[in-house]
Amino acid sequence: MSDYLLETKFPTTRMRRTRASGWLRRLVQENTLTPDDLIWPLFVVDGENQRQSVELMPGVDRLSIDLLVESISTAVEFGISAIALFPHVDQSLKTPVAYEAVNPDNLVCRAVRAVKEAKLDVGVICDVALDPFNSDGHDGIVLGGEVVNDETIEILCRQAVIQAEAGCDVIAPSDMMDGRVGAIREALDKSGFQNVVIMSYAVKYASGFYGPFRNAVGSDVALIGSKETYQMNPTNSDEALREVALDISEGADMIMVKPGLSYLDVVHRVKKKFEMPTFAYNVSGEYAMVKVASEQGCIDYNKTVMEMLVGFKRAGADGILTYHALDAAQLMKSG
Repeated sequence: MSDYLLETKFPTTRMRRTRASGWLRRLVQENTLTPDDLIWPLFVVDGENQRQSVELMPGVDRLSIDLLVESISTAVEFGISAIALFPHVDQSLKTPVAYEAVNPDNLVCRAVRAVKEAKLDVGVICDVALDPFNSDGHDGIVLGGEVVNDETIEILCRQAVIQAEAGCDVIAPSDMMDGRVGAIREALDKSGFQNVVIMSYAVKYASGFYGPFRNAVGSDVALIGSKETYQMNPTNSDEALREVALDISEGADMIMVKPGLSYLDVVHRVKKKFEMPTFAYNVSGEYAMVKVASEQGCIDYNKTVMEMLVGFKRAGADGILTYHALDAAQLMKSG
């Protein structure tokens, strides 16, 4: 049969036949995107009735907890089943050892409790890293000019436990410290949170696409030096597989690749090799490029967003963290 197909030539074989009508294109399509595939990252800020535009991310706002809950309720109506929370804390709360990260009443924990009290049918994912709370903008503790690994892990474990106590469903370590997944898994289990999921940012590159996010959480002003000593070299993909293998061995339930668009080859390799739930982060710089280009009339926003998100699925991603999530879910619902 395969030899027959290889030898068959036009006009017997016409590839356009199955593209001729909408129902037929839908019938034979190879990949499907639904709102269930989307995770919506949200920025939370202190106060009430606060909506602060993120300057470098048109259409994205920092929301106070009351407005955050309202926005999540809308997202649930459109079929989004998970959100990821990122805080923008006051500069006065930032210290060299990130004390606020382990405060059980910090902004993230209060936001998680509010979402849970609203009884919304949505999963809550919490970032575990210190950059929103560190006065130097790094994901770990800096001692003597070095981002130290083991001392950072101790704080990350405490941060993960207080987030789980607040009601967080998925702990997502994004710090890239060695050994942190195993340590966090042990800390959660000892505290009675055996069922809390770990989504590991196993593959996080030292990327130029993070600028708008750092602006959104307020770590851009404070950042001193580079993150290249703990985030991955963008030239490497074999190293990504080693990172994933280590995190799986330490107890990760799901795997993240970040950024997304420039690393779809890595998403594909990870999914194919490990057959684990694999996620990609369509990061802030990628969002901003599409949004700004569409505002300038260079591209069709709706068409480009859907094409891009389907690309993540085609590469092998089981789900996508994307700031386009609500827009995409609304588009899908409208047909």
